[in-house]
Amino acid sequence: MTVYLHPETPTLPVLHIRDLRAEHHREAFGIGEAAPRLSWRTETGLPNWRQRAYAIEAFGADGRLLGETGRVESGESVFVPWPFRPLTSRERVQVRVQVWGEEGGPSGWSDPLGIEVGLLTPDDWSAAFVSPDWEEDTGQAQPSPLLRREFDVRPGVASARLYVTALGVYEAQLNGERVGDYVLAPGWTSYDHRLRYQTFDVTGLLHGGRNALGALLGDGWYRGQLGFGGGRRNLYGEHLALLAQLEITYTDGTVERVVTDETWRASTGPILAADLYDGETYDARLEVTGWATAGFDDSGWTPVRRIERDLATLVAPDGPPVRRIETLRPVGITTSPSGKTLVDFGQNLVGWVRLTVRGEAGQTVTLRHAEVLEHGELGTRPLRTAQATDRYTLKGGAPETWEPRFTFHGFRYAEVGGWPGKPGLDDLEAVVVHSDLERTGWFECSDPLVNKLHQNVVWGMRGNFLDIPSDCPQRDERLGWTGDIQVFAPTASFLYDVNGFLSSWLGDLAADQEPNGAVPAVIPVVPPATVAAAVWGDAATLVPWVLYGRYGDRDVLERQWDSMRAWVEYIRGRAGESLLWDQDFQFGDWLDPTAPPTNPAAGRTLPGVVATAYFARSAEVLGLTARVLGRHEAAQRYLALADEVRAAFAREYVTPSGRVLSDSGTSYALALEFALLRDEGQRGHAARRLRALVRENGYHIATGFAGTPLICDALTHVGETDAAYRLLMQRECPSWLYPVTMGATTIWERWDSMLPDGSINPGEMTSFNHYALGAVADWLHRTVAGLAPAEPGYRRMTIQPIPGGGLTFASARHVTPYGEASVAWVIRDGQIEVRIVVPPNTRAEVILPGGGTHEVGSGEHRWASPYANPNAARPPVTLDSDFDTLSGHPEAYAVVTGLVREHSADHLDGFRRSLQGGTAGASLRTAVWGIPHREELLRKLEGALRALQA
Repeated sequence: MTVYLHPETPTLPVLHIRDLRAEHHREAFGIGEAAPRLSWRTETGLPNWRQRAYAIEAFGADGRLLGETGRVESGESVFVPWPFRPLTSRERVQVRVQVWGEEGGPSGWSDPLGIEVGLLTPDDWSAAFVSPDWEEDTGQAQPSPLLRREFDVRPGVASARLYVTALGVYEAQLNGERVGDYVLAPGWTSYDHRLRYQTFDVTGLLHGGRNALGALLGDGWYRGQLGFGGGRRNLYGEHLALLAQLEITYTDGTVERVVTDETWRASTGPILAADLYDGETYDARLEVTGWATAGFDDSGWTPVRRIERDLATLVAPDGPPVRRIETLRPVGITTSPSGKTLVDFGQNLVGWVRLTVRGEAGQTVTLRHAEVLEHGELGTRPLRTAQATDRYTLKGGAPETWEPRFTFHGFRYAEVGGWPGKPGLDDLEAVVVHSDLERTGWFECSDPLVNKLHQNVVWGMRGNFLDIPSDCPQRDERLGWTGDIQVFAPTASFLYDVNGFLSSWLGDLAADQEPNGAVPAVIPVVPPATVAAAVWGDAATLVPWVLYGRYGDRDVLERQWDSMRAWVEYIRGRAGESLLWDQDFQFGDWLDPTAPPTNPAAGRTLPGVVATAYFARSAEVLGLTARVLGRHEAAQRYLALADEVRAAFAREYVTPSGRVLSDSGTSYALALEFALLRDEGQRGHAARRLRALVRENGYHIATGFAGTPLICDALTHVGETDAAYRLLMQRECPSWLYPVTMGATTIWERWDSMLPDGSINPGEMTSFNHYALGAVADWLHRTVAGLAPAEPGYRRMTIQPIPGGGLTFASARHVTPYGEASVAWVIRDGQIEVRIVVPPNTRAEVILPGGGTHEVGSGEHRWASPYANPNAARPPVTLDSDFDTLSGHPEAYAVVTGLVREHSADHLDGFRRSLQGGTAGASLRTAVWGIPHREELLRKLEGALRALQA
């Protein structure tokens, strides 16, 4: 019997408006929207609260009322259309919101939200791009230029704004003080189409009289290396340039502008080279004291020249900037077998090392970075041609603190050379750098290895969400591979607020899409354009759909509609009358563990199966998008196309009974999850075959990029959740937990990026920080914890925890657009207790593990019902246990296979085949038949199992 436990009455205020936002901006400053949509969250102690109406007021910078809506009868509180006249460039307003529930009076007014618009049109710019007027060898990294200009400020400054960007990356200074805390700005976009600029409030940095504005420039993505094998330079241009417009508003209403033009001067400084792949070289003896302050003698500096650039490409940022997020101290400093000094920061991260050193002038400290050690030495081979080396030459005297500006590295370890004496733990710290996204999701369970897996997913995302969603952050690549983010977007949107971040990237995708609709495999595109392929190109349709589903943002579908439609039409053209995309290069089920290290595309699943399945899915999503947007004719057309592709898939790739060509876990996962099977009979057969394949593989992972994000859901949806849990809990390679047992702190690119003996995978392509295979975290959130959206933006939720895998508790929290939702369940004393929190203005369908379905409104809800402890339900492992019993005990499985490997490694594969081959009565005792010294091995196994289960 399930019992509903009434929670105690909360003590929150009756109604309180929190987190009023304009669009998706945490800081609505310098925004690019003239009519920003508004969102807010309501906090209340009233159960089952739903909004009935709202009112919005707007005030000008002088406090005068600009507009008011009065009471608007509506339950909407997410992306509410701007109700007033469009704002103009530079305009500053404050808005506030009030709400009513279905009963009772109104809330108080929210705290005001300040909104300031940036520069919306090219005519708003008086500045021009300027570049140092000197000759450069742009075939290699060059010294970073310094640019400066002095100007006068009279008394009575009311406000000052700096609008700034660069061709390259920049750091601005005003009167010797750094402007803002952004790093690697303006970031990486499809520069020919979209170049971001930033807006800073610099009022407090000005003073009366003479002032100076300056900037340092670096190659960044614009001119530095990009691509493979050392990359190419100058992909977007050969000359770095600065665009800056300082607008000073005085109390009398007058405005003066200081802009980049031919009056600026340029020189070089201490940064001798700065490259994203190779690192930064800095000579402190060349520092130019006071170069960005008034009175500095720049008579020996070089003039600048104007660079022509279409200012219509300038856009305000959609997502947050890249910042220094945190610092980590070393956990140890050791000496390698070859005598090198190695610093371990305990976490594979992205950023750089900040050092404090004292020594003689001219001494150079060298820092080499890598993610792993191999046989005790820095494991640099996976970096390929990326040098990942920073060099700092001391000026001498007092202790010197330094960190690079215009590079970043993916690393856990740093090899230190040239240090005066020996560095201490307090002399170095790792600076963690990535886009300053807001954390919105958390997960925890009773298994520490699964918790570590989830933590690794989070760190992998942090390292690869540095301005764009990259594949890896360390080697000569670091590109925006579309396939990686396509499969990871659901996980990313739970863990962090990525709506603005990915909306910006989708703008680049649309800009770089070929005229025929083909989507390059990396965005921003890196010439020569990479091929358009299934799974990868489907980011054009599936990522916008995820953003709509997770944030309720209809506008992202509207903005991306042409891109989405063009991609589906491109596939239709490639597939032809057969509607089978069985031609062209395909990545297929990339990095299927059976693929050889030298050919990651050579997996078990036929590329045409993968490509045609995704064709059906993208066509369906396009039809559903058209329905949301009210494009009824297009909705009918593309939903019909999806049905036709499904029929073509079934005719070509599915037998009448339901066996799918390739007979692989990926082929069945695709067929089941993308609804490619004609009837329940076929679906039932496919489900049984999928379970059988998973078992035949010993509950090891047998899928790559295409199948891995779907395999656990496919098993769960056909009632084989136990098999999904056994996949999750597997600790042997290939599995999700194998890297955890090997000490991983991020998600690896390959299932075996590091081999059991501690050596690095011999393949040329090996990364220890790739988030794609961490897409399983979405299943942890939705199924293990049981928290999933049922309507766009979590307006309605499905809460359905499905315990298993020996777990005794699990929980998830997610900050939805309406507020924080949470689920927690625990099994104890013969019952399961479920506690949920539903945010105001939403509802949830709750499907309890112990039985029963409940429709609930906002507030806290708890239930308790009888439930068997899954650990108690598992039979103990003995020598007479079969494979299914053994695989249900991950610890015992690891112990048994470890002992067999230790006893006779050559017989391990045969032992596995014998045990899981399905022969009636196969047991541990019979599976070791034929292994030399069998009796001795049996004694070891029996002793180990008894000790483990004691």
